[in-house]
Amino acid sequence: MPREKIVIIGGGFTGLVAARELVRSGEALEITVVERGAELGGLAAGFPFCGTTLEKAYHHLFLTDSAILGLIRDLGLEDRLVWGDSSIGVYLEGRVHPFLTPLDLLRFSPCGLLGRLRLGLAGLYLQRTKDWRPLAAQTARAWLARACGADAMRTVWEPLLQGKFAEHAGDISMAWLWARIHTRAGSRRAGGEKLGYLRGGFAVVTSKLEEELRAAGVQVRVHATVEKLNLDEGQRSLVVDGEVIPFDRCVFTGSSEALAQLLPATPVFAEYRCKLASIDYLGAVCVVFASEQSIAGHYWTNVHEAEAPFLLVVQHTRLSGTEAYQGRHVYYLGCYQRTNGRAFQQSEAALVEEWFGYLKKIFPQFDAGRVQERHVFRFGAAQHVVDTGYEAKIPGRRTPAPGIYLANFSQIFPEDRGTNFAVREGTAAARTLLEDRGAGHG
Repeated sequence: MPREKIVIIGGGFTGLVAARELVRSGEALEITVVERGAELGGLAAGFPFCGTTLEKAYHHLFLTDSAILGLIRDLGLEDRLVWGDSSIGVYLEGRVHPFLTPLDLLRFSPCGLLGRLRLGLAGLYLQRTKDWRPLAAQTARAWLARACGADAMRTVWEPLLQGKFAEHAGDISMAWLWARIHTRAGSRRAGGEKLGYLRGGFAVVTSKLEEELRAAGVQVRVHATVEKLNLDEGQRSLVVDGEVIPFDRCVFTGSSEALAQLLPATPVFAEYRCKLASIDYLGAVCVVFASEQSIAGHYWTNVHEAEAPFLLVVQHTRLSGTEAYQGRHVYYLGCYQRTNGRAFQQSEAALVEEWFGYLKKIFPQFDAGRVQERHVFRFGAAQHVVDTGYEAKIPGRRTPAPGIYLANFSQIFPEDRGTNFAVREGTAAARTLLEDRGAGHG
């Protein structure tokens, strides 16, 4: 009998894991993965850097990331996993303040003593709160203002919300922040917060997945742009770079807004396309560079000054070490904003000049002349906006289009997007497809 044709759109972790799950099912399937980019991996895609491979956007693992840690074990890559101590600082009022331990919080001088005490009590309350659902309809801004007061909002929460969600800062669900706090709390041990990284970067996972898939007969195509989705009765197909690719079922792992644009503009899909389009996204910009200088005292430094052009400074090598990078220190600077925002419109040279100038304000010892390699990466749909009505917007895995399944980070709530949830959603989408196939649906 002819094998059922499955096409997976998107070669990030979600798409690759979905393909692997289908292969491992043992079903008679002909699987094709199409990725429009030059490389696989999505937001965790690697690029050549300092003689090794590094992610275009900063990534690490938490102790609670069970889905991706299980995948790493399955792929035989556990020996590449290293755990290091995290450290967090906050740049505000002209200096960097340590901001990880309860003692750091008590010493956080930009916030008054009462505000610091309320910050600590609110954090403890949220860590002990097990049910996030009562928080979903409340904005983080309103909840935090009541719990922590104006001083803590000014110095801590408002800069974080603005930096992460820009003009949507006042709309964000408190359930999202609850999940962030629980994820970080779950990665704390007696010695502090532990974060994980893979020697060779997350590209070692991508490469191993690709190797397994190709060995199993899966066709993996990069530089492959999906131009059209045909859902004509009798033959479903994609047009990829002018080539018609017939399929029986399809897993779409791109953004919800991208699927809305791809679905036929017919009355039967009108309501669903509107639902997908209601999910708002922000873009992200990262500057990645290597230097012989070690300038930051922490792995992660949040920048809480309103005029700053970026939200954070990550000294990646405080977690990973410098050995893999020819002894150099590796940094990320990052921000979130609309894709028509300043950081998307500037030339790379102008952006780097502005960002490096502000970095020197934070760390006066920083010398741009000692930067040995740098890159700028811009991502279109990098962060979905999780407002108080977000639960009602979440699209299911099964779409109204027969044989079309959706798996992307807009379905993740209240947690934030990340490689762990990409693995989880890719696995779940493949199992949904197999369930429908077994039942003769679609």
